[in-house]
Amino acid sequence: MKKLTLVSLLTLFSISTFAQAKTTDALQKQFDGSLSLYFYKNTLRMLNQSDNKEFDELIRNIEKLKFLMIDKTDKGFVVGDYKKLAKDYQGESYESIMSSRHEGRNFDVYFKDVKGSTPGTVVIVNDSTSLFILDIVGKIDVSKVGTLFSAIDESTDIGSRIKNFVKNKDKEFGKKVD
Repeated sequence: MKKLTLVSLLTLFSISTFAQAKTTDALQKQFDGSLSLYFYKNTLRMLNQSDNKEFDELIRNIEKLKFLMIDKTDKGFVVGDYKKLAKDYQGESYESIMSSRHEGRNFDVYFKDVKGSTPGTVVIVNDSTSLFILDIVGKIDVSKVGTLFSAIDESTDIGSRIKNFVKNKDKEFGKKVD
């Protein structure tokens, strides 16, 4: 009986070390219908179609990544929601390690490192119409977060899914679509 209990505890511990942030999961449920994609190390390697060594180095410490995109205009996401989101990540022991602005988007990076577990990194990319969450099990060089975001955004398959998601939302609201 003790072995079963020990095995159960070890199983639960190993599952919890690879869990995404609860805040990201809650956000996905709250804004049902948002675009969510999951990437594992091998999937991320497939994004590197040009065999770029720098990209391989960038994703080296990523075990799993959840990409969540929310159309803020469609879902009624407001400034107060963003502040609550940041506070919720901090409530999960994520620390704000970087904030920056690039090409009309705000980037906020949060890091969580609990001794004995795989670290977690959350990147929030916020612009006037969309909210993007990169919830990473593992870690990434924060100075290269934009590179990872661009690789996902510019990937032929993934980028087209993102653009189609945005176009479909624009059609729903009667906006002109190219």
